[in-house]
Amino acid sequence: MTLFNKLLAAAAVGVLGVSGAVAQTELTVYTAVEAEDLKRYAETFNAEHPDININWVRDSTGIVTAKLLAEKNNPQADVVWGLAATSLLLLKSEGMLEAYAPAGVDKLDPKFVDNSTPPAWVGMDAWVASVCYNTVEAGKLGLPVPTSWKDLTDPVYKGHLIMPNPNSSGTGFLDVSSWLQMFGEEGGWAYMDALHENIARYTHSGSKPCKLAAAGEIPIGISFAFRGAKSKAAGAPLEIIVPSEGVGWDMEATAIVAGTANLEAAKTLVDWSITQKANEMYNTGYAVVAMPGVAKPVEHFPEGLLDAMIQNDFEWAANNRKAILAEWQKRYDAKSEPKS
Repeated sequence: MTLFNKLLAAAAVGVLGVSGAVAQTELTVYTAVEAEDLKRYAETFNAEHPDININWVRDSTGIVTAKLLAEKNNPQADVVWGLAATSLLLLKSEGMLEAYAPAGVDKLDPKFVDNSTPPAWVGMDAWVASVCYNTVEAGKLGLPVPTSWKDLTDPVYKGHLIMPNPNSSGTGFLDVSSWLQMFGEEGGWAYMDALHENIARYTHSGSKPCKLAAAGEIPIGISFAFRGAKSKAAGAPLEIIVPSEGVGWDMEATAIVAGTANLEAAKTLVDWSITQKANEMYNTGYAVVAMPGVAKPVEHFPEGLLDAMIQNDFEWAANNRKAILAEWQKRYDAKSEPKS
């Protein structure tokens, strides 16, 4: 080898060494987490793991779930972070998740961990249904304060209610699946038929009905409790109502997509997702988190809400999701907002 070739080879090794030192693993992460939270999650994770870059693909729960199912034979995501547990159970049944027990999983509340060994997914936080009632706007219209889900079928509320579309929104799906569990299949659909008469429109976001109620654009929004508490803390004239029959709930959860080419980096992210630091961050957006003892009291969080959470049959909801959504679409989709 000539001196020139030796120098060229040495230079090439040097370049490889430098590029190796700064090389980043690119992780594609599908998520339904609120968009404003993603940057702080990534920044906090990267402070500890600068070698892993997260490329977020964010949309509402129903859209992300449909996208993952459509890509079943050609997965594009490495990790699913912050998707409804009912969606992850569906993906698990399709063989689309890589089972993995993250470091420290034993520190989580068991109801936030998939029951397989090793688990196919791990939970992050839970969100709970409630009704956001704008006391000012409802007062102008003479609308009584509802105390139950069935109250909302009273014709006095006609055109004054909005709720999320379950095909788009995880909150919408937990509402629909919980009504079917609480009232039975026949009673659940009869209830939704009556409720539909009073619905002004269905949104494609679970938080939007409460945000609109907080802004006075609609007097009553079916949404989730933490969104209502945040809006009330910001000064909105809201009453956050816990219907007497009980309330549906779901949890955000995380899983590795089977077949990822970046398995070690994916495991690193999932390990971090269940740490105390991560759970403390979830608590800024959710009142219930997976790690016991972390959640702090939430201002304006309605009393008795946690006791009102139904015994949610996640397996049933996941197994019947497709049929439930098809039936809902056929009956009620005419009132849905256009998708942006």
